[in-house]
Amino acid sequence: MKDLTNHKNKNDLKESNRQFEVLLKICLIIGILIVSGFIVYYILTPEPGYVTFGILNKDKKAENYPTRANVNETIPFYLSVGNYLKRDFAFQVRVKNGNNETYMSSIGSNGTLEFIIGNITLDHKGNWISEQLNISFSQLGDNQKIIAELWQIKNNEVEFYNILWIRLNVTN
Repeated sequence: MKDLTNHKNKNDLKESNRQFEVLLKICLIIGILIVSGFIVYYILTPEPGYVTFGILNKDKKAENYPTRANVNETIPFYLSVGNYLKRDFAFQVRVKNGNNETYMSSIGSNGTLEFIIGNITLDHKGNWISEQLNISFSQLGDNQKIIAELWQIKNNEVEFYNILWIRLNVTN
């Protein structure tokens, strides 16, 4: 009787192992299919394009920006735009100044317009750096701002694209 029970337990164990192996194979196949699907999706889905927009210091580098200036002191800087949209990108840049009352949002700012840099079109992978730009502040104050707004030109209409700024403390 004991041999019969042992034999039955061995058969149950073998059957259980067989079922486990089948279940494991099914799970592995499903896992491989899911991972393969993600890989195919990643390969076939192009990365979205983008535009770079930057304020550069007087040495044309994105570092060591001025944080202090005197009243009526000329502050030199450059602007840069890079197009990686996989199409042409037409734009203009508006340079403004502001103070601690100036708001900046996803639709622009209410700063005082200093100048507009004309209508420029960049090819895909094209880069543009402005000529040296200069701005000065006639009033004292903390949180004075140099504001650069990037505006895209589409179908002869200008629409806001991005905004950057540098904060300065203006003293005597």
